[in-house]
Amino acid sequence: MSSRQAIHRLDYTPPSYLIDRVDLTFDLDDTQTKVTSRLIIRRNKDVAAETPLVLHGEELKLDSVKLDGAVLPHTAYSVGENELTIIAMPDDGILEIVTVINPAANTSLMGLYQSNGNFFTQCEAEGFRKITYYLDRPDVMAKFTTTIIADKTKYPILLSNGNRVGSGQLDKNRHWVKWVDPFKKPAYLFALVAGKLVSLTGTHRTQSGRNINIEIYVEPGNLDKCHHALSAAQKAMAWDEERFGLEYDLDTYMIVAVSDFNMGAMENKGLNIFNTKFVLAKPETATDIDFDGIDAVVAHEYFHNWTGNRVTCRDWFQLSLKEGLTVYRDQEFSSDIGSRAVQRISNVRTLRTSQFAEDAGPQAHPIRPDEYLEINNFYTMTIYEKGSEVVRMYETLLGRDGFRKGMDLYFKRHDGQAVTCDDFRAAMADANHADLTQFERWYSQAGTPRVSAQGSYSAEAQSYTLTLTQSCPPTPGQEHKLPFHIPFAIGLIDRRGQDLPLQLEGESHASGTTRVLQLREATQTFTFTHVPCPPVPSLLRDFSAPVVLEYDYSEDELVFLMANDSDAFARWEAANTFATLFIKRLYAQDASLAIQAPEHFIAAYRKLISNDKLDPALIALMLQLPAENYLLEQLSDVDPSRLALVCQSIKQQIARELRQELLATYQKLNDGTPYRYDGEQVARRDLKNVCLDYLAELDEAMISSLLADQYRKADNMTDRLAALRALVNRDGGEAQLADFAAQWADDALVMDKWFALQATSRRKGTLSRVQTLLSHPAFSLKNPNKVRALITSFCVLNLPHFHAADGYGYAFAAEKIIELDAINPQIAARLASCFNRWTKIEPARRELMKQELERIRDQAGLSSDTFEIVSKALAA
Repeated sequence: MSSRQAIHRLDYTPPSYLIDRVDLTFDLDDTQTKVTSRLIIRRNKDVAAETPLVLHGEELKLDSVKLDGAVLPHTAYSVGENELTIIAMPDDGILEIVTVINPAANTSLMGLYQSNGNFFTQCEAEGFRKITYYLDRPDVMAKFTTTIIADKTKYPILLSNGNRVGSGQLDKNRHWVKWVDPFKKPAYLFALVAGKLVSLTGTHRTQSGRNINIEIYVEPGNLDKCHHALSAAQKAMAWDEERFGLEYDLDTYMIVAVSDFNMGAMENKGLNIFNTKFVLAKPETATDIDFDGIDAVVAHEYFHNWTGNRVTCRDWFQLSLKEGLTVYRDQEFSSDIGSRAVQRISNVRTLRTSQFAEDAGPQAHPIRPDEYLEINNFYTMTIYEKGSEVVRMYETLLGRDGFRKGMDLYFKRHDGQAVTCDDFRAAMADANHADLTQFERWYSQAGTPRVSAQGSYSAEAQSYTLTLTQSCPPTPGQEHKLPFHIPFAIGLIDRRGQDLPLQLEGESHASGTTRVLQLREATQTFTFTHVPCPPVPSLLRDFSAPVVLEYDYSEDELVFLMANDSDAFARWEAANTFATLFIKRLYAQDASLAIQAPEHFIAAYRKLISNDKLDPALIALMLQLPAENYLLEQLSDVDPSRLALVCQSIKQQIARELRQELLATYQKLNDGTPYRYDGEQVARRDLKNVCLDYLAELDEAMISSLLADQYRKADNMTDRLAALRALVNRDGGEAQLADFAAQWADDALVMDKWFALQATSRRKGTLSRVQTLLSHPAFSLKNPNKVRALITSFCVLNLPHFHAADGYGYAFAAEKIIELDAINPQIAARLASCFNRWTKIEPARRELMKQELERIRDQAGLSSDTFEIVSKALAA
């Protein structure tokens, strides 16, 4: 059980010492890497108290300490479990520390570690302290010089932050390379890579006329999969200059791909280290979703150069300052290079399925938390996805030009500084002369606000009145919430399906067909005049705020909005709401009754499939039923097996009754066009494969043949995987599974897809197959991608099997969490989140989940990462 104490935001104090420059020398060895650090240190004159210098360090072997060239006696310093204290540090001094570390034994993948014989680092949030003793906090910013010494045969490529300024040979087979980063940075942005790597290079010419070299480093054999990542980097550079006037500031931008990585990628200054999942792709091995993900993640890490590196966060409570802002930027980038409507809907689906559940559960926290036990646990959907929605609301309130003015002022004020969320809000407010005082509550209050809307029409006054009431449920540590500042976008649609011009009471003229109302009070009323007929309201257009909307739409109104709303998000939302309403109704009915969707729902889907005026990708999104995990959040005392059965029964009914339309659409789109990754072709594949997914519910020989045919003939992974996903849920798909594994046995990322398909299968015996796959040669518990593909997919996405009534799914998850905790606590803690919503489940299963949580909590030596997640879950 963890003994670590919680850290509180309000306890923040500036550092007593500052570090102006760091000179690092790494003498690389698998088990005995020697790290020499030379720190130019001065006392922080803004801090009155004279205190000893306390440096952070974990799992380090201290070799020596010198101060201003003289070896310090043991009485001049003390070494604790996680710190080195210099007892009488002068106001200015040069501290030289030599430590020895064992990268080969570092399975946490934090600090310096090995993967496939190469060296990599991951220092965010607190990994640098596993490399050497240091003031490992984001508000200590220094200029770094790094010299790497290594065996030239084993490690021909030696990389670090900044610019390469020198290299040479030491002896018969040892070489060195020296790097200088001209920009001050906190230690979490340090990076080092050494190994046998090959590179793909390209260039970007900035608007100011500078040529930037782009270098992507991968293991040999993967070079042909890097072209899309290179293109993504070039697109991101051009976009950031055009949209925000931000140019890259070094001569070279480097990306390195590693297969053992806890995160998606890391924005280390000038040397971004990526999970291979977000670099390696070609049509034969990667899906359209993979290509989309590479675009987004490459852009995200590149955009961090300004929103995270040049301006960083003062402390880890401000994490959303860089992450929420940069997610917003990568979402905008993806919207501009693809379909804005599809991107917005996809982002909202992710937010609602995962972040809303987080907000409603035991791990709920504001985007600027007040305390944490383990910072690694706060790389959450709330910090990232809800954080991005909060940033988006600034643009919704201030407009695109106003948002740009705020960004410009933010960089003007804070370039080269470590700052807070309040500093960002102040820049937005001051640049636009806006009062954003109340907006601060989005940073300090947890939970998802609920907005209840009621509308009434007056034929006599020809007016429409909308009353909005906001509330927010209690969350851990926050029983009562104050009203939020909520931008609420609305349109009014007449019975012909046309948007009406909107004019609020007291205004002299109408202003557009979508208006953003500002909801600041618990209840506010807005009256629109010159409304000639009773309208259908289109509410929360473009999902203008991360709230739950409550409005009593009739089913006829939802069908009307599905067919007529000009706002793509609201149109999709109508379909999603309609499906959610009747699934909840069917779930709640007597189990002996037939599960049957209403005729008008089937009719609406039939009309949707045949709509040749809509983007096929939007039709595909509207045709998909709500995710089971999203539906689970709408219910109490849930029987997950019953919920899964209802969803599957409805899919089968849609397939039966719309078989002709689904098949015709599939055949029209399955026209043998060679694969291209572009918006039009991606949209066509989306709709084609949604139709295929429905048709696969039919137990027909013809459908089995169609699936096998698509699997065999596909010239791309998107189509092949869509067919295989359907085959995995049917009897007789074993042959294709075996063929797939034989074909792609040497491609780790493709095998991850194979693992995930089997982990999410709804066929009987899935847990047994998952347990067997743990011994597969391509699986390793030490590799986070493998764990996510096989174990997390089963525990998070396979509702009926994870929640099997016998509790075996829960026992399996607990065993793996305990085993992983000893290897990689971050991954164990993230997996433990699969138990977060145990109180939502019906009583018998709930008790089984509680028992497993208690078993995990009571393990001797449990990490603080996993202990924090489990203990909070049990406190729910």
